[in-house]
Amino acid sequence: MQFLRLAIAIVIAIAYLLASPINVQAEALSFSHAQLKNRDFAGRDLVGSGFANANMEGANFENADVRGAVFSASILRNANLKGANFSSGLLDQADFAKADLSDALLMETILLRSTFDFVNIDGADFTDAIMDGGQRKWLCTKAKGTNSKTGVATRASLECK
Repeated sequence: MQFLRLAIAIVIAIAYLLASPINVQAEALSFSHAQLKNRDFAGRDLVGSGFANANMEGANFENADVRGAVFSASILRNANLKGANFSSGLLDQADFAKADLSDALLMETILLRSTFDFVNIDGADFTDAIMDGGQRKWLCTKAKGTNSKTGVATRASLECK
């Protein structure tokens, strides 16, 4: 009899768990001040993670979800950032020299005092990004393409004249 009650309780518990929605959210990670040269973060869910003052030269963030992440004063030279979602992130004072930001989402990001020497921004969406006037002017000289996810032209997202 006790076995039957236990079995029924287990069946009810399993049925309850299967019927209940499960809210799984990735835990934000901290990579601040880390040496992450040539690391592979492609396709990873890194929402809200910290990369402040990290050296990520040559790192691969292709199609990574880094919404709301902090990349303040980080080195992203020669990094593959193609299709990455940086929306609502803090990317101030970051070094993007020779990085591939093609088709990336940079909506509502803070990019103040970041450098973009020889960067590829084809199809990147900068809608409502906060940046210095000089940065915007520089990026407008190389802006072309349309973002594949948002359908927004890079020039339009930068409000180029």
